[in-house]
Amino acid sequence: MSYPEPRYLGEKGEVNAVFRPADQEPELVGPGGDRTHYLATHASTGGEFGLYKVDMGPKSPGPSTHFHKSISESFFILSGHVQLYDGDRWITAGAGDFLYVPVGGLHAFKNDSDDPASMIMLFSPGAPREEYFEKVAEMAQRGGKEFGDFLLKHDSFFIDEEAG
Repeated sequence: MSYPEPRYLGEKGEVNAVFRPADQEPELVGPGGDRTHYLATHASTGGEFGLYKVDMGPKSPGPSTHFHKSISESFFILSGHVQLYDGDRWITAGAGDFLYVPVGGLHAFKNDSDDPASMIMLFSPGAPREEYFEKVAEMAQRGGKEFGDFLLKHDSFFIDEEAG
C-alpha cells in the first residue's frame, strides 16, 4: 500500500490547524450526565474522519447492538470502565484499551459501573454524526417509519436480538 494521491498541491504549506482547549464545554449534554465533545466533525475534517470525546455517567446504557454500512468506528477508553461488545462478547475495557470495529462489524457499548467513564470515538470516513447524537433519543420516542428513516439516514442498523 502506498500513500494516497496528494490533495494539497501548494509548495509552502498553510496556516490552517484547529486547536480545541481541554476546558471547552461539550456540545451535547444528555440525561444522566452524559456529555459529548465534538473534537473533529465531518465538516471540520472535510469528511476524513469524525472524532468525539464521550463522557458517560454511571449506569449509562449506550446503544444496543448495531452496525454501519459505510463507516468504521473505533473506541479508546480514557478513564473508568466501559463495556464494549465486539460482535462476539462483552469486554470490560479500561483506560488505554482500544477497540476497532470495521465497516459492517456488530458492536455496542455501555457503562454498567457506578462510576463515570470517558472514551474517544473515531468514525472513518467522517460522517455527519452530530445530528444523530442530538436527535436519536427524540426520534426513538417517535418510533415508526420516521425513526426507521432517521436510522437509515445515519447509517445505523440495529439488530433485533439482544447480544451477549
